[in-house]
Amino acid sequence: MNLLIIGAGAAGLFAAAIAARENLSVTVLDKNKTLGKKLRITGKGRCNVTNNCTKEEFFDSITANAKFLYSAYNSFTAQDTMKFFEDLGVPLKTERGNRVFPESDSAHDIADALVRECKRLGVVFREFNVKKILFENGQVTGVTDSRREIYADNILLATGGKSYPGTGSDGSGYKLAADLGVNITDIRPSLVPLITREKFVKDLQGLSLRNVKLTVTEGNKIVYSEQGEMLFTDYGITGPLVLSASAHIKDPAGAAGTAGVKIIAHIDLKPALDDITLDRRILRDFDENPNRHFGNSLDKLLPASLRPVVVTLSGINPEKQVNAVTKAERAGLVKLLKDFKLEITGFRPIAEAIITRGGVNIKEIDPKTMAHKKIPNLYFAGEVIDLDAYTGGYNLQIAFSTAVAAANAIAAKGNINENCG
Repeated sequence: MNLLIIGAGAAGLFAAAIAARENLSVTVLDKNKTLGKKLRITGKGRCNVTNNCTKEEFFDSITANAKFLYSAYNSFTAQDTMKFFEDLGVPLKTERGNRVFPESDSAHDIADALVRECKRLGVVFREFNVKKILFENGQVTGVTDSRREIYADNILLATGGKSYPGTGSDGSGYKLAADLGVNITDIRPSLVPLITREKFVKDLQGLSLRNVKLTVTEGNKIVYSEQGEMLFTDYGITGPLVLSASAHIKDPAGAAGTAGVKIIAHIDLKPALDDITLDRRILRDFDENPNRHFGNSLDKLLPASLRPVVVTLSGINPEKQVNAVTKAERAGLVKLLKDFKLEITGFRPIAEAIITRGGVNIKEIDPKTMAHKKIPNLYFAGEVIDLDAYTGGYNLQIAFSTAVAAANAIAAKGNINENCG
């Protein structure tokens, strides 16, 4: 066959459809019976298929190796992705943050449309657990599961990362590539919840904070700062702000921890108020009931579960009447509310991460064709490459753009060979 694709995920299915449209004979191998298994659960089952943003906004949202994507994305943009699925009969809608979903809110509609298109074009699907990519005379020649061998002119590795291992995205693609001498960068979770040292987070479990500002520092360096939503868990913090922040920090349990660099999450609980305005707000609340105990005085200012934690951390006697709270004590309370600190001690397991950071080193891949620079008929697409971005449809767009680049390059190579013949 012309093309053998390892992995029936977003990148593999998309590449198969594009290549088959160019009249290439394509076979897709996957260890799962269910095609597009991970794609079917993305976006909490709704499938945030892309982001309807400008090119500038897209590249601003790439957190690793954005320049590598210039050629692939410019050749196949978010708007191209939207047209592709709408042409397949899947109506789309754009929601807050330019996030694009199927109108049905069902990820199955996206996966099913891809599978139908592939089958319409004659793509062959086989349940096959690839154990090794065959290699001879500087080129890949096929694959084996240790019992059977399948041969092809070109191979596209689209096995995904290491997150969601239950879907088949278990990191096996990294080993297949590494066995060929391909360089794999350090693998770690990204877009992942964070563990904190403070145990009081258990008392805040389930508390969602909206319109707060999260700033993360590594030592004296600010590595992330944004306003939005976050959530407390029994082990630490998660939610949109936290997941995005995780893409920018070192593993506290790894190199950063070894170096003794503290990673601190600073939460501004009242970003719309400066220190002076917040102090006036607190005074106004105090003045409404001056004989009230401080421990019962924050009901208009904070969510219920957060009040006892703030009271304890403030160091102010909860039995103290608010008319006796000193200016210095109020200043400390304001500082606490504007800089609620949590020390980050680790990432949650990679199985809980939305994506994997790391993968096939981009220095070894041609950014226009996705081919390995030393193995000309070996291609890569999607999360197996060291590329990642924020949540919001950007990571699926990376999968689609790289898949199209690879498929078109393989098709062009086939046309050149036919013309030469």
